[in-house]
Amino acid sequence: MANQKTVIIIDDDPDVVEATKTILQGADYAVATALDARTGLERIRQGGIDCIILDVMMASETEGFHVAQDLKADPATADIPILMLTAISQKSGFEFSPETDKDFMPVEAFLEKPLDPDRLLETIAGLLKE
Repeated sequence: MANQKTVIIIDDDPDVVEATKTILQGADYAVATALDARTGLERIRQGGIDCIILDVMMASETEGFHVAQDLKADPATADIPILMLTAISQKSGFEFSPETDKDFMPVEAFLEKPLDPDRLLETIAGLLKE
């Protein structure tokens, strides 16, 4: 499909990546995946990514925050919407929000794991303005 949007999933949990990929492909999105931040950043910088789904806790408990900050600081990737998909609030006890925590979490949307497929698709469509 010529207008198919490409979403990248960056998460160190292969089960989460596969489940999320299946949901997105079922909704006719093209999907790229990365099981670590470095691979994800390399793929994003190759171009053609319309939206990023990013975990927070990967190699470190805050790695996703650093990845989001790097992407938003780079003019080549700053306009790609980021959906933070994580269980950090459950593990840390802290509540995070893109509205109140924009300085260190420069993302457009935030969803908690476990994943709600309908909410995921609704959020992605909103970020891509579909």
